[in-house]
Amino acid sequence: MPKTDHRLTLTPTKISGLKPAKKGTRYQVMDAQVPGFGVRVTDSGTATFILRTRYPGSNTASRRELGRAGVMTLTSAREKARKWRELVARGIDPSDQEESERRAQIVKRKTTFGAVAEDFIREKLPSERQGKDVERQIRKDLLPHWEALPITEITKLHVSSLIKAKGHKKKVAKGRGLGGKVAARNLLALVKRLFAWAIDQDKYGITISPCASTRIKRVLGLMPRPARRVLADDEMLALWRAAGRMPYPIGPVYKLLCLTALRLNEAVDASWDEFNMREGVWVISAERMKGTDSDDKPARPHAVPCTAEILALLETLPRFKKGKFLFSTTAGQTPAWIGSKIKKRIDRRMLLTLKALAKLRGTDPADTKLERWVNHDIRRTVRSHLSRLKVNEEAREAVLAHARPGIKGTYDLHDYLDEKREALELWAARLREIVSSPPDNVIQFRATA
Repeated sequence: MPKTDHRLTLTPTKISGLKPAKKGTRYQVMDAQVPGFGVRVTDSGTATFILRTRYPGSNTASRRELGRAGVMTLTSAREKARKWRELVARGIDPSDQEESERRAQIVKRKTTFGAVAEDFIREKLPSERQGKDVERQIRKDLLPHWEALPITEITKLHVSSLIKAKGHKKKVAKGRGLGGKVAARNLLALVKRLFAWAIDQDKYGITISPCASTRIKRVLGLMPRPARRVLADDEMLALWRAAGRMPYPIGPVYKLLCLTALRLNEAVDASWDEFNMREGVWVISAERMKGTDSDDKPARPHAVPCTAEILALLETLPRFKKGKFLFSTTAGQTPAWIGSKIKKRIDRRMLLTLKALAKLRGTDPADTKLERWVNHDIRRTVRSHLSRLKVNEEAREAVLAHARPGIKGTYDLHDYLDEKREALELWAARLREIVSSPPDNVIQFRATA
């Protein structure tokens, strides 16, 4: 049996050949390569790597365990012993260093992108109408790539590479616009939103978003589609007629968009407690209005004067016993969802009307097309008509709830309610003319579904 403190060059074979110490005793074999490093053997035959040195805070040498032989390799044990000796030489206690590293690893696990994303999914998304869809996108497009990365180590290159890969995927089907590029734009918006949320939580160690300056057109060379689509009078007539033939809640929603120039979600998410029928005013809260991300230009409440046409439309809507939402498929408990499939149904009905108008006018219906349009184009169309009706700029912008630039937008809190009412009444009269214009009065202007 080797003598206590026998020094030799340790090898795995020599360590495995060490015999148990005598009962009630222990012995150690020191390594000839690393000073103070060795193996301690008990009477049960357990071999443990050790390092004997004078640790910070002590005047005498002492022995500490590095790890059990067989679990830890000799190479790893030697490397650890050398690292400990370097720390001791710098006056650092290895135990303190390891505890600090252990805590850092715990923090690192809590601040990986995967951990932050799970927090975002659990804390932020349940209250959102599209929360499940957002969660699926995170799990499909983000977690497989970044889950194990600390969120503070995700760079602009990580983001741009992922977005570029998404944008260059083959189009899913013919006729779907920009295909992968649209998906890439949506994915970038989600990434920006998730990082902005993480920064606001002030607990993940991240203070700057890696994608704050990332722009989709720079990543993909994609120029945004010019926002210039204004629906022609025939198209507005076709839209109104299509809305009149669509069931609740779809038809009334689109009629309300035509009458108010609101954004889609501002109309769809309406609840009865927002209406003051006595005053004839509908006030949409700041939380529901589209605002900016900056603190100096937050969203503001928007008052919509209820014209006779809007009130007539409201009278046609069902009143649910418990639910508060005007447009709902769940008895008012949650707002309806107006997605792309519904928009396509509207488009098909509009095209039928446009073809019928072409036939009445003696042109070939087969040549009639409906150019691509989006719901937001209704707002632009109303805005254009208000200009033709000589409505002043302040009232036009107030109808659309656009933030006023500069100091006016900060200090002028006048909501132009009377001016908005007059503007919407002028527009309602003009819309009445548009939808009553066909030779055979294809449609009558009424606010019923």
